[in-house]
Amino acid sequence: MTGRDERIRVAVVGTGGIATGSHLPTIQAHRDRVELVAAVDVDPGRVAQFCARADITAGYTDVDEMLAAQRPDLVHVCTPPAEHIGQLESVLAAGSWAWVEKPPCRTLAEFDRITAAEQASGAYAAVVFQHRFGSAGMHAADLIAAGELGRPLLAQCTTTWYRPPAYFTVPWRGSWASEGGGPTMGHGIHQMDLLLTLLGPWEEVTALAGRLDRDVETEDVSLALVRFTNGALASVTNSILSPREESYLRIDLSDATVELTHLYGYRDSDWTYTAAPHVPEQRRQRWRTPTPDVPSSHAAQFPLLLAALRAGTRPPASGAGVRSTLELVTALYQSALTGRSVRRTELVPQNPFYHALHGDTVGWAPARSNA
Repeated sequence: MTGRDERIRVAVVGTGGIATGSHLPTIQAHRDRVELVAAVDVDPGRVAQFCARADITAGYTDVDEMLAAQRPDLVHVCTPPAEHIGQLESVLAAGSWAWVEKPPCRTLAEFDRITAAEQASGAYAAVVFQHRFGSAGMHAADLIAAGELGRPLLAQCTTTWYRPPAYFTVPWRGSWASEGGGPTMGHGIHQMDLLLTLLGPWEEVTALAGRLDRDVETEDVSLALVRFTNGALASVTNSILSPREESYLRIDLSDATVELTHLYGYRDSDWTYTAAPHVPEQRRQRWRTPTPDVPSSHAAQFPLLLAALRAGTRPPASGAGVRSTLELVTALYQSALTGRSVRRTELVPQNPFYHALHGDTVGWAPARSNA
């Protein structure tokens, strides 16, 4: 591993839009601590364009070849979801850490393979769950954990986005095999992860899902009711059919209502606190988010990942905390596709939904080949 006075050697795997638009600027903003040494893409032309833009010369079309030649400390995995598990296992086996785009994998079975790879290598895989790390989100989490806002009672978690039919002409979108699931897995997972960060562990899910308008294998909308360990109840909506797009989170506690309204990322001003009538003004003043205003973004999470890498400690947004979010997603699919409530304790290897989010459910699972 790189010494404390040396820059961390970083590689990027997958050089599409998210790598170019989010990961590269984040890396470049930390040039004093990070050196981008290589990029990988199955498309030689695309990786060449990325390398030219990033001002590097080491472009590859094979992950294992790059790992052997460059031995990076950290690899940003920005490929489609179906590619993640194999690439993460290779990265971790090489002793490199990974930072992978959401969803980190398609199933709990794959996530447990990531955990086994971590244990075998001593390296870690963190997930891009940047909504946890904006200054206002972290402040809200601290207030709730400290009991400053009272007891959590009721929540709404809404991801109502719009993706036109043309969005699904990209070959890997809209199928169970390539994405793992629909907007519940690929879009709403960010807001649901933030909900769990604020409210803690959950116990039971009752859900519905529909394939209402888009020509896809997966759902295009889902609705769920969630019971948390602390007794709070939440409604969750995920959609890619909504012309007026919004990401919305509301938590009603015994002393305050906390609301967040944004789209793909928030600032401090997107959060509001409404006090219950009995709360004195002096206490309300403590709810204000301290400066500076750090938007939820890759740039907000990245320094925390680098600090953990330097210290050799498990980074935030990895391990059990990420698995809890994937468990919620899995239970939502199981409930929606079986028509019954699902408890977290059911999500074991004997459960078909542990291995595929469609759970081999007739009418939702892909048709089996007779070959």
